[in-house]
Amino acid sequence: MTVTGTQSATPGTDAPPPHGLVRQHRSLPRLAPAGLFGLGAVAGILISLLTGFNPVLAVVYTVVLGTLAVYVVARSVEGTRKAFDRFVTCIVTSAFALAMVPLVSLVWTVLSRGLKRLDGEFFNSSMLGIVGEGGGAYHAILGTLIITGLTAVISVPIGLLTAIYLVEYGTGRLKKAITFLVDVMTGIPSIVAGLFAFALFAIFFGPGIRLGIMGAVALSVLMIPVVVRSSEEVLKLVPNELREAAYALGVPKWRTIIKVVIPTAIAGLATAVTLAVARVIGETAPLLITVGIINGTNVDPFDGRMATLPVFAYYQLTQPGFPPEYAIDRAWTAALVLIALVMALNIAARLISRFFAPKTGR
Repeated sequence: MTVTGTQSATPGTDAPPPHGLVRQHRSLPRLAPAGLFGLGAVAGILISLLTGFNPVLAVVYTVVLGTLAVYVVARSVEGTRKAFDRFVTCIVTSAFALAMVPLVSLVWTVLSRGLKRLDGEFFNSSMLGIVGEGGGAYHAILGTLIITGLTAVISVPIGLLTAIYLVEYGTGRLKKAITFLVDVMTGIPSIVAGLFAFALFAIFFGPGIRLGIMGAVALSVLMIPVVVRSSEEVLKLVPNELREAAYALGVPKWRTIIKVVIPTAIAGLATAVTLAVARVIGETAPLLITVGIINGTNVDPFDGRMATLPVFAYYQLTQPGFPPEYAIDRAWTAALVLIALVMALNIAARLISRFFAPKTGR
């Protein structure tokens, strides 16, 4: 415990302050709140062990007793205001720790079970002719990359042009209608997007058709609104002074957008597109309906079924065959590779945002 004192004297004199006017500011040592919370946590765990160990109750006891210990001691030493601040800090920190538990558990489970088959064979072989042990997801990885690439080719131009229209040109009822429809599309369930693409292609090619391009169309329905909303917010951050300066020089509006607005927002736009791709790369339901699954390699999205990582993992887990452990291991490894792809896309988005942002310094 540290004690600091400040004395107030009569202005213009060196006389000491009257007795009783010395103000003392007391505060807990830096590590004391953590230690107090730890003691409360130990007490909570002991109570849970004595009453029959239950993980949920142990967490509740830990948070309640740890927060109570910090609050009581801080109130007696530092006062009500500082004690309430520490109380809120304990609640927020505990909520963050609880929110991290499922994420850490997910990462640990996928790593522990997916590393078993993370070998060269998994990346350079397909499931053609494989019944039990062996095989890989080469065909599924290729299918995922091809379909996701087609989805980006379809969605990015439509999404970016729509965002540019809403920010630079849109007015009145048409702008409100487009914004409303984009918001509605944002909440469309993925299975509905798959059914839409299946029904659209069934009109022209008949029922039962399965094509890679169908999966790209279904994923585009999910990706376009994400690109529109993200790009719209990025374009709104471009200062109007830049546009007005270009207009003052006699630059047409379309050229101002191409030469001024887009280059200024290019880092944010690239980040928005990358995050939108990461959003759809792991979708399973639309691809189950539109693309299906095959054991061999098909790189032509306009000719027959294609394999994708989410659908590959789904079928390996739900239809493992006998013995089932080999297929289940392949499913977990496919999930690990898919998580790695999403993580790589998120890292790429951060790097793009960092290195390609416009430099404002002189």
